[in-house]
Amino acid sequence: MLKVKEDDFDKMALLFERYHRALFGFLFKMTKQKQSSEDLVQNVFFRMLKYRNTFTGVGEFKTWMYHLARNVLHDYFKQIKRSEAQYDIRDFEDRMGAHELADLQIERKQELKTLEMALENLSEENRELLILCRYQELKYNEIAEILNITEGAVKVRVHRALGQLKSNYLKIAN
Repeated sequence: MLKVKEDDFDKMALLFERYHRALFGFLFKMTKQKQSSEDLVQNVFFRMLKYRNTFTGVGEFKTWMYHLARNVLHDYFKQIKRSEAQYDIRDFEDRMGAHELADLQIERKQELKTLEMALENLSEENRELLILCRYQELKYNEIAEILNITEGAVKVRVHRALGQLKSNYLKIAN
């Protein structure tokens, strides 16, 4: 990103190749809409170019990128009223290249569907936190920087969000 900041725009293609799938996964889990998520990924990379001078190189690039992604997502939710959209999990699987999931047993698919429903029933803040932590595999200190809170607060919030997720899962499963 430091090279892009110095107007070496060819490096942007490399950043896109490295990070567009992870961004899509995060945005898809937040919006549940394939086309919107693809558009939002493009918006994130557009903002990377637009705000490239705000990247200082002091923190990790991923942290800065997810901060931009959260802003894009926030703007998206402000523009439209979020509806309870139904989605086909296969859209996500195809996009992420998870062809092996088609061979899993029906029981495993039901468990995943139940987990997705439990995740969807969380507050937007808790869902975002768990997606960043568990699906995007960001470290607590990175999440703390993205959310502008302490690492201890992240740990507490993740613990509480996992408890709520477990409660939601058990309600749905029973």
